[in-house]
Amino acid sequence: MTDRERRSSRREERRARAGTQPVSAVKPLVNRLPLTEVLSPEGVETIHRASMRLLQDPGILVIDYPPARETFKANGAKVEGELVRIDEDTLLHFVRQAPATFIQLARNPANSLNFGGRTTIFAPVYGPPFVGDYDRGRREATLEDFRNFAKLTYMAQHLHHNGGTLVEPNDIDVKERHLDMLLAHITLSDKCFMGSVTHSENARDTVIMSEILFGAEVIRENPATLSLINASSPLRFDDRMFGALEVYAKAKQAVLVTPFLIAGAMSPSTMAATLAQQNAEALFGICYAQMLNPGTPCIYGSFLANIDMRSGAPCFGTPENALALYAGAQMARHYNLPYRSGGNFTASRIPDAQAGYESASTFWPTVQAGVNFVLHAAGWLEGGLIAGYEKFILDLEMCGMMARYVNGVGLTEDDFAWDAYAEVGPGQHFLGAQHTMRHYETAFYQHTVFNMDNYEKWEEEGKQDTYKRANAVWKRMLKEYEAPTLDPAIAEELTAFAEHRRAEIRAGKPRTEWKR
Repeated sequence: MTDRERRSSRREERRARAGTQPVSAVKPLVNRLPLTEVLSPEGVETIHRASMRLLQDPGILVIDYPPARETFKANGAKVEGELVRIDEDTLLHFVRQAPATFIQLARNPANSLNFGGRTTIFAPVYGPPFVGDYDRGRREATLEDFRNFAKLTYMAQHLHHNGGTLVEPNDIDVKERHLDMLLAHITLSDKCFMGSVTHSENARDTVIMSEILFGAEVIRENPATLSLINASSPLRFDDRMFGALEVYAKAKQAVLVTPFLIAGAMSPSTMAATLAQQNAEALFGICYAQMLNPGTPCIYGSFLANIDMRSGAPCFGTPENALALYAGAQMARHYNLPYRSGGNFTASRIPDAQAGYESASTFWPTVQAGVNFVLHAAGWLEGGLIAGYEKFILDLEMCGMMARYVNGVGLTEDDFAWDAYAEVGPGQHFLGAQHTMRHYETAFYQHTVFNMDNYEKWEEEGKQDTYKRANAVWKRMLKEYEAPTLDPAIAEELTAFAEHRRAEIRAGKPRTEWKR
């Protein structure tokens, strides 16, 4: 290795180590800045009224799940076949029972999270069937990839939550892969995690594993898991989603009710209609959770893109996306509910300039709107089809920048640097001042992957772009990963339960009671 290569290696190692090591406590951001709003109070009320009209005419379809329709009917809604209509007073009576804030437990108590208010929580990408990296390109995701992303998320100081389906492990049968994903979340990280929603039985497995980890009574006081319940828009919920919601609500575990909207396809092509539909669908799901178990922690969710009218593909980072994101936050606050939206979204297949522009165009509004839970904060590529290893690392850079941004401008005596003016005086520079030396490492955000060197230095060190530097970072992180400690007895019971359920699933046998 040449001297230049050694110098370059040392610099890259310092960059890689900065901001990526495990920390004892990862607390959510507290946004101290004024929030951006695009709707007047009258505009919020107009969207509310339109939503209430949609809930009564045409109403919401509840497909293939009679228990939900029976619950709505028993609580005053009108049910005709699979169509449910509910009036404003009945709906809001139940929606108002959802808490404005709640705590999700992490197995490391220092990593438990407060949802709602002015907090912002970053979680990684959710759901891609593929992964991509600099070396091998795009390929089907495996359980090893899932475990890799669980480790990377644990090590990332700017990701507060471990997320859920980090990738779909296609090498494991779909009927049992939720067990492996839950085990990975619990054993490879000590941050909060999300539950399985692909079947009500998977939701029950999630609850039981959470009870093994924390205790049944403990998780009724504060939820141990958060689960994503999607409306199958437009104006429809199905048995899979409402079946899982029912399991979680009855166990008082948190649910994230999110309409899945591509404006122009699953909603009309105007933002007003799309926002009204989103509002109606989200409130309908939250209402159902409260009918099942008043006080169930709920998050008002939004996943909203618009269609490319020429190709039919979803678009990200558009002006319409940003406006809808801001407006959705205002609607959630109107009902005093935590809000989920945004992320580092892109339609690009690799972390190129398109990925950077589109992601930033979504991520800045995400923070400025005051989003409480940001799913897909790191790793999203190709409209959510790919979890990108390098994109994950580059997105962490943006998460770190936002962690600095939300603190605003400091206005203390030390921030005004009177001693620096006294020491330096007019006409001189401040590089060597004692005030500068005191704040050398904390005054400005320190980039961990982006390179601020001049061209000559960059060229001397090998002309690496961010894609290649990020490739080295995630590999180094995985090499240095150390699992957080877990009580051996708990680990043994979790594994035993997973194997017990796996055997039942493979044999096609009905569930038997798990006795602790």
